[in-house]
Amino acid sequence: MTNEHVLAVCRSNWEYRGIDDASAREMLAELTAHLEDAAAAGRTPEDVVGRDVKAFAASWARARTPLHRRLPRTAAMVPFVVGGLLLVSHLVHWTTVVDIDAGRLAFWLSIGTATVVLELRRGSLGFGKGWIVALVVGLPVLFLTQKLAGEETLFLLPLWASALLTLPGIAYLLAERRRAPRPAAS
Repeated sequence: MTNEHVLAVCRSNWEYRGIDDASAREMLAELTAHLEDAAAAGRTPEDVVGRDVKAFAASWARARTPLHRRLPRTAAMVPFVVGGLLLVSHLVHWTTVVDIDAGRLAFWLSIGTATVVLELRRGSLGFGKGWIVALVVGLPVLFLTQKLAGEETLFLLPLWASALLTLPGIAYLLAERRRAPRPAAS
């Protein structure tokens, strides 16, 4: 692991988490100084950040961005993702309504809860770890719920309701885009 690799991973993680550019530059400068001091003392970058660079970056970002500022993003993005997945389900089945049964509902609620908890504590799960959460948490909950509650339809979710679920995330993303500093025109 090189200093450049550590800095790139941290920069990427902080950008994903919405750390503003000025704070990210300040954090990178501080981390660069720590890494250079460690190299001068004969220590490796791993001695400074540990084995898991993403976890290091996530913990620093959490310290920099308190929970009360991260919670609105999570609260907006969860229904956005659920709505997006439901819209895909509408498209795949070419229907204006999706039937929601207890198993499907429990599956998505368990995956959503596990993902939110893990991301708030540790940082972004990424695509691969997201699939692991789905397999380890979601599938057992799905099968158990279907065994206990059956596969009867609880309710039908219309296309407009699925689209409506995406609105908080879209509003949040637009607000973030407006808040982001624009590059100066030459």
